[in-house]
Order: sequence, then structure tokens, then C-alpha cells
Amino acid sequence: MAVATQVLQSEWTKIKSVRSTVWTLGLALVVTVALGILISALSKSNFDKLSAKERLTFDPTFTSFAGMGLGQLAMIVFGVLVVSNEYSTGMIRTSLAAVPQRGTFLFSKITIATLLTLVVSMVTSFLAFFLGQAMLGEHKASIGDPDVLRAVIGGGLYMTLITVFSMGVATMLRSPMLSLGILMPFFFLISNILGAVPATKKVAQYFPDQAGRKIMQVITLDDDAPYGPWGGFAIMVLWVVAALVGAYVVLRERDA
Repeated sequence: MAVATQVLQSEWTKIKSVRSTVWTLGLALVVTVALGILISALSKSNFDKLSAKERLTFDPTFTSFAGMGLGQLAMIVFGVLVVSNEYSTGMIRTSLAAVPQRGTFLFSKITIATLLTLVVSMVTSFLAFFLGQAMLGEHKASIGDPDVLRAVIGGGLYMTLITVFSMGVATMLRSPMLSLGILMPFFFLISNILGAVPATKKVAQYFPDQAGRKIMQVITLDDDAPYGPWGGFAIMVLWVVAALVGAYVVLRERDA
């Protein structure tokens, strides 16, 4: 237990001492909230132009999370940097020499980064919701409305899980450039494109981001996904678990 505590403290020191990792968390918050405010304001001004069907399916809660598509990219960068910085600088050899129990080393790194991400993600989600709803005016939702609190908390959990998934992938690939070169295009372009094409939509809806986003939705009248909010969240959790198991196997079997 004493060893684990010392390793956790060491990982906390590593994270807070690297400015780039701290700045990416701040960028995720600012981008998500700012874009959510902008999209919410635009949605209010254009609401009267919507058709009757579009008004019926309008989700004010999910609208305030419009910035998470970009905000999650900053979270991905944070997750990759937390893991890959040591590989790119060669410090991973020193770290593993100091902590030969590789499971303890990985668990400590993931735990500290996850807790920090969870705090930032929850603050981001609640800020995006309340400020976004303020922009929507009479079209806003209340935190006490059915399923709204679940969606807001789910927004924080979604961003956290995206980060943890990225850490798992980065541990397996051990290269910041390769990790970002795969994760960024996938979540920003490929997943969205495949999700919009009828031929691939049924497969894409099981991707971690598309399944995970369900937890942030309150109104899903036109959604043909075979799972609900918590079902989508469970699918995302399975992706994260798979990434962490892969990370542990690779770290255990490969030399630094």
C-alpha cells in the first residue's frame, strides 16, 4: 500500500509539472463551453424557422453540449501526452526501473489522470449546460426536468472515458505522433462520416464515441439505435476496458 501511494504521488507530480498537459485540460473546458454557448444562441435565433418535426425533436440539453466534439479532441491530446511523454523523452526506462511492478505503474498513472480528468469534465459539462440553457431562453431545459441531470453527469463521464480510452491506446502504441495520428482523425472525421452513411451506420453506432454520446441525449425520437442511454454508455465502457487490458498486456510484455 505504501508503494502504491508513493507511485500515485509521483504520477501526480509528473502531470502537474508538465505545462502542456495542464493547458490541454483548460483548452477542453474553454472550447466546449464557448462553442456550446455559441450554438445555443444560434439555435434560439433560428428556432422559429424550424419545422414542426424539428421543434418536436429539439433537444436543448444536447444542444448545449455541441462543443464536446471539439473539446474531446483536447481531452484526447491530454490522455496521449500523459502516457507518451515518458516514451518520447526516454524517461519510461527510469520510471519502470523505479517501479518494476508494471501493473502498479500503469494503474497509478491511469488513476491520477482519470481523477483529474473527471473533475475537469464534470465542471465543463455543468458549465456548458447552464450557460447554454441561458442562451436558449424560453426554449431551455431545467436541471430538474426528466433525464436532464443524467445527461449532464453523462457529459462529464463521456469526456472522462474518451480520455481513459486514449491513454490505453497511447500505452499500446507508445508514440505520441502515432497515437494522435490515429485517434484524432478517427473521432473527428472517420466516426462521424461512417455514422452518416446508411451502409455503415449500423456498425458505426457501436463505436465508443457514438455509443457514449447517447448518455447526453434527452430527446431521441428519431434515433434508431438498438440501445438506450445507459446501453450506449455500457458499450463505451467496454471499449475503455478493452483498451486498458491491451495497454497492460503490451506494457507487461514489451521492453521499455
